[in-house]
Amino acid sequence: MLRPPPQLTVSEWAERHRMLGSRASAEPGPWRTSRTPYLKDVMDALSAVHPARRVVFMKGAQVGATESGNNWLGYIMHHVPAPALAVQPTVELAKRFSRQRIDPLLEETPALRERVAPARARDSGNTMLSKEFPGGILVLTGANSAVGLRSMTARFLFLDEVDAYPGDVAGEGDPIALAEARARTFGWRRKAFLVSTPTIAGRSRIEREYLASDQRRFFVPCIACGEMQWLRFERLIWEKGAPETARYHCSACDHPMQEHDKTAMLGSGEWRATAEGQDPHTIGFHISALYSPVGWLSWEQIARDWEAAQGKPEDIKTFKNTVLGETWQEQGEAPDWERLVERREDFAMGVVPPGALVLTAGVDVQDDRLECDVWGWAEGFSSWLVDHIVISGSPRDREPWDELARVLARDWPRQGGGAMRIARLCADTGGRDTAAVYGHLRRLRDPRIAPTKGIDGWNRAQPVQGPTPVDALVNGQKLRRGLKLWTVSVSTWKADLYRRLWLGRGDAEELPPGWVHLPQAIEVEWVKQLVAEQLRTTKDRRGFARQEWAKLRERNEALDCAVLARAALWLLGADRYGDRFWQQLRDQIADAPLRVSEL
Repeated sequence: MLRPPPQLTVSEWAERHRMLGSRASAEPGPWRTSRTPYLKDVMDALSAVHPARRVVFMKGAQVGATESGNNWLGYIMHHVPAPALAVQPTVELAKRFSRQRIDPLLEETPALRERVAPARARDSGNTMLSKEFPGGILVLTGANSAVGLRSMTARFLFLDEVDAYPGDVAGEGDPIALAEARARTFGWRRKAFLVSTPTIAGRSRIEREYLASDQRRFFVPCIACGEMQWLRFERLIWEKGAPETARYHCSACDHPMQEHDKTAMLGSGEWRATAEGQDPHTIGFHISALYSPVGWLSWEQIARDWEAAQGKPEDIKTFKNTVLGETWQEQGEAPDWERLVERREDFAMGVVPPGALVLTAGVDVQDDRLECDVWGWAEGFSSWLVDHIVISGSPRDREPWDELARVLARDWPRQGGGAMRIARLCADTGGRDTAAVYGHLRRLRDPRIAPTKGIDGWNRAQPVQGPTPVDALVNGQKLRRGLKLWTVSVSTWKADLYRRLWLGRGDAEELPPGWVHLPQAIEVEWVKQLVAEQLRTTKDRRGFARQEWAKLRERNEALDCAVLARAALWLLGADRYGDRFWQQLRDQIADAPLRVSEL
């Protein structure tokens, strides 16, 4: 007699079938929900029998969120077969996710291994970005691929790290909206799982979705008085300089709880809604790394990370995002230009200060001139304005670009001996003469020049993307895909600059890493342009808060050039390679003191 399959929840399926291997887990063996009890309700909300259509999970690092999503995908393939779409921020990350997460899930879980043929089998339906199984298919794609997002209808959507998604995909709109449109035909049976660590307040997608939900928090009991509470960072207390003394103090009786108490606390915890959701079919969960199980991220390590981040705004932001699972409020207020004028320093323009290890430049294209600012950089992203150059002439004409080529060929003397050249230059191609700018940059053919286009957005994971081939017009002849164009997330770099401009001197009058050095000779008008915009909070069409940059004064060329010079440093690999990048530059200067040319 035929019987329907048992109506398992996702957590029950994981307990019965999920196996963790050493490839994808630090704790191989059968899945145990008791290890991360807070994931049970999250996973069960993804079950076919649960009424929720959208499940939002805003979280810190090392809490097991991705594995809960993988359990859901395994549950779909084995228990509720249907078309499913898993979206990562980029196609490249989708391929990595397939190799590092999905392949181990299929290979190490017997119930799935027998349903998805090995990739090496002929006509298996198992490829890098597509996994066929009886009754359904799992397609993996990137949020940067409009084709991938509209390629199929899907009943289930796993949208991972949504805060790293681009703001717009090939002019077709928001990637979350594009993905969710794929599931509408399934009506009430559809389900979407939105997961991410948050980023910038007012720009964070996961915060926006969480705030529109019932805002659930995981309440755990005090081991002394039994008071139920959700864990707050300010209740984690330790002696300064001694992170090993970190204890969590009860909000009711102030009893200090130790790391080993966490197991009992988590086992007796429960999710509670703290708001009334705007959509009855959407539920939201928030959890920080304070809940990370014993043996994962400890309270001592969290205290240690917080102490190490002090005095480093970027590290504090990372801590809030990844450890606490909270958004970061950007310092969007424009610094006082008078204060910046007063703190100008006595070093000569046109001469590279001894601390600078590399030169980059940003070029802003105006109707009657090119504005070029040359910046020197050192560890910690300390910077010096080395030169400000105005090249007169229409960007449609040849002469200004020939003069820019001479700037790139120029040696800037280095204080103490030797000379340096610009290692990378980002040139804005926006404006009314884009086609002419493309053609002239193509004609120069200098590999140090990166043609750029500014875009809105706070993409911190990939603030410069590309390159994308575009057509260029050279000597009246159209060259198909003749130029490589980079897109720059200008909001990210403006916020980065303002954070550095707001830095204060240390207790011993020492300049902190990231300090922006301005020469005495730079004009007051230029300083005003450097802080010509301010971050403002507005409401979008759905009534959600969003942040955008607005002009305080008409001219902002210095700000645009500074953003492009910082993007050029990113292209050189300073952010990607860190200390290794700066050490290579120090070695280069030591080996060739007479000249440091392009990298």
